Amino acid sequence: MSETGKSVTGEERAKWDNKIQYLLTCIGFAVGLGNVWRFPYLCQTYGGGAFLIPYLIALVFEGLPLLYLELAIGQKLRKGSIGVWNTISPYLGGVGVASMIVSFLVSLFYNTLLAWVLWYFFHSFEEPLPWKECPFESVTEYRKECEDSTPVNYFWYRKTLNITANIETNGPLQWQIILCLATAWAIVYICFIRGIETIGKAVYITATFPYLVLTIFLIRALTLPGATSGLMYLFTPEWETLKNPKVWLDAATQIFFSLSLAFGGLIAFSSYNPPKNNCEMDALLVGCINSATSLYASIPIFSILGFKAHSDSNNCQYRNILALTNEFDIGDQNITLENYDNWLKDLNGTYADRVARLDLKDCNIESFLEQSASGTGLAFIVFTEAVIEMPGSQVWAVLFFIMLFSLGLSSMFGNLEGVLTPLLDLNMVPKWMPKELFTGLLCVVSFTVALIFTMGSGNYWLEIFNSYVGSVPLLVIAFFEIIAVAYIYGIRRFSCDIEEMTGSKPNIFWQACWTVVSPLMLLVVFVAYVVIQAMEHPTYPAWNPEYVDFPMTEDQPYPDWVFAICVLLSTLPCIPIPIVALYKFIQFTVQKSRREHPGQNPYENDGYLSDL
Repeated sequence: MSETGKSVTGEERAKWDNKIQYLLTCIGFAVGLGNVWRFPYLCQTYGGGAFLIPYLIALVFEGLPLLYLELAIGQKLRKGSIGVWNTISPYLGGVGVASMIVSFLVSLFYNTLLAWVLWYFFHSFEEPLPWKECPFESVTEYRKECEDSTPVNYFWYRKTLNITANIETNGPLQWQIILCLATAWAIVYICFIRGIETIGKAVYITATFPYLVLTIFLIRALTLPGATSGLMYLFTPEWETLKNPKVWLDAATQIFFSLSLAFGGLIAFSSYNPPKNNCEMDALLVGCINSATSLYASIPIFSILGFKAHSDSNNCQYRNILALTNEFDIGDQNITLENYDNWLKDLNGTYADRVARLDLKDCNIESFLEQSASGTGLAFIVFTEAVIEMPGSQVWAVLFFIMLFSLGLSSMFGNLEGVLTPLLDLNMVPKWMPKELFTGLLCVVSFTVALIFTMGSGNYWLEIFNSYVGSVPLLVIAFFEIIAVAYIYGIRRFSCDIEEMTGSKPNIFWQACWTVVSPLMLLVVFVAYVVIQAMEHPTYPAWNPEYVDFPMTEDQPYPDWVFAICVLLSTLPCIPIPIVALYKFIQFTVQKSRREHPGQNPYENDGYLSDL
């Protein structure tokens, strides 16, 4: 370990070996799986290039100011999330507890994603790829469920998840996913075993390797047929979408969650910095690299999706051509992909009724691009299907899943740091227990709780945790953070601290954001989110083979008891904020009464009446 320093309370505290380790760790924590699959999906959903306008506005007025605030306050007070807010005011200790709870809950399902990535990575070495063809039910027949769907869907929903028809049916634990989950937690533990000493070494690989793979994919993807169509679909702006308030809401939440704000990990990481570090430059660097990575990742992703749409469009036309040639006697004139449109136009003009009876599919390439999935579907369904069509598909599959694992692993470091550092700062670890053992116990407990995601209904529960733990709680925590610094700690005092650390006071832009703009934006986003959620009963896509339109998923409403759990997950992390404040108020009141009335019970009426 490198040199140590002291916090504001005087205790020894570890430091990063060098500035590069710190920056790579913060970048790795901020840049995660959401940059690869959620940001491109939002661009595709909300008018391509038009989405960048609200996204950049949210980055400038919400994301960067909050990022700067967390890095600066952690560096100044040299404590984890609980210690920082306790130092500012004992009444704010619950804010740090809330961050710790969110980090713990998020790490549970986030590492399950890494388990799924490992499962696909192990299978990426098979020839052919196991999601390329349907398995045989008998010697001559393929499995019907796979034929009704697709091999890619079948491998994801049946072989990987063995998903149940709805969330109320748990299904058995999947032993293969349990082994992958144990492997994922073991890797996290090995990299995290000595805190920032081992994290600082691991991030040299986990934070840089994804950029190498993205660059390789970029070069290859741009040469694929259909890549231009994918990029045009991604970046062609549809300005009308900006009139939809949900676009602005999703842009604000995306930049907020993408930067990993309010988790406590960034505060913990910055607390290991030397006191004179330029935290303003760090915030600008980490924030801009995070957003640039989202844009950079979108180019190869949508180039490959364009290639997939191009292949699907060609296959669609081939099926239509087969139907047309069986219906019409075209003699020696063959219908090909090149003259398909002209032939179809001529036949529609002459034999419209007969063509209509054939029920030909719409083979427009844009219609296939619109079918792009979000979230896990983009990685485990859409992208894996595109990889099948690429020459050397095993190589591309291996690279893709190594990249995803590296992105997720570096984010896990921040999630776990957001749990471990507050516990250490509060002396919650027994003195007789080595830190390495305590970290191991934390990983074992997390693995045990995360077994819920390895059941047949595990994917449904993972989506619930993702949607409700990583939404309202973070907005509430961030709001209290910025209010605490700007109005309780004091913007003048905070500005003087920054001047002491960086050599100059924050300019008027930062101060205006901290005192007015950012809190107002957080409040508006919070209210808008709650209103939208309250207006409709939430639903989830159920993979039900009995559904009439199988293999399409069926939207089902959450049962009341599941919806109650959703509400609980949204509110549970926030509960410590008022509880700790109330506890401290009662504690201080009792202490004050005892000082004023030594030897008397402060709750006896006589004591209070005598004061009056």
